Amino acid sequence: MRALVHDPAEAAGLRIADVSDPEPAPNEVLVRVTAASLNFLDVAYRHDRVPAGAVPGVDAAGVVIAAARDGSGPAAGSRVATFGPGGAWAEQRAVDTADVATVPDGVDIDVAAALPAAGVTALRAVRKLGPVLGRRVLVTGASGGVGRFAVQLAALAAAYVVAAVGSANRGTGLTELGAREVVTELAGVQPVHGVIENVGGPLLGEAFALLEEGGVALSVGQASRQPTTIDFEQERLRGGNRRLEPFVVGGGHRDDLGVLLDLVARGRLDPQIGWRGSWEQVGDAAQALIERRLTGKVVIEIR
Repeated sequence: MRALVHDPAEAAGLRIADVSDPEPAPNEVLVRVTAASLNFLDVAYRHDRVPAGAVPGVDAAGVVIAAARDGSGPAAGSRVATFGPGGAWAEQRAVDTADVATVPDGVDIDVAAALPAAGVTALRAVRKLGPVLGRRVLVTGASGGVGRFAVQLAALAAAYVVAAVGSANRGTGLTELGAREVVTELAGVQPVHGVIENVGGPLLGEAFALLEEGGVALSVGQASRQPTTIDFEQERLRGGNRRLEPFVVGGGHRDDLGVLLDLVARGRLDPQIGWRGSWEQVGDAAQALIERRLTGKVVIEIR
């Protein structure tokens, strides 16, 4: 089969190559992939985390061509979205049935491919904040894939959402997704109950300083690729009782992916695809994603 493989010699670090077909384990379905999505993490850190010649990617959608031998998961012929560690950017993918959800009728397969990593991350982060009904929630990096899902899901949970973006033009459309405020800096932002922080660096420290008593900040991503310094002596003077946690999405994605697909099917969630095109153009898409020239999700068509 053909697949995108990590090639450090290529300008974008990716090229289409012939690789061996996957061999599913008993608890895995074999999927004919027709669409996959790129996440910032996939492309920004691939040189450090993906060996040369390996197939990257965690998000893919397509049709099951062989059901799991242990009887779990969807039957052959089912349209599915998948979320698993690596191997997504290929014509075929073997994936654990615990990470596969059936795509409802009426949901485009390209749309389904945009959901897994960013959508599940945002859903679990919003849940981890606890009850947010009527509470102020700050989402940084709100123009990105995780950010746009987090804005929508927090708004669906009846939070007062403050969306922070790097520039005014990157905030376009966030009010329509449920943000009550869209800001380009945190100076002047009123205290918040929770933070879903996607940028890292100095911004994480600024966001943590906005927490009200009993609040929690989740460090979800580090798009800035910069370290963070926090003045904890100043926090002690504020009285403490504020939490900062590194967020990890965890495993077993099937049920949460199903929740997201249902929301899309009912018109309650928009994956916000900002770029869609052939996987032969993946280099252009990856570079635009790294340089933050895109908003929302990137979907590559594998056809």
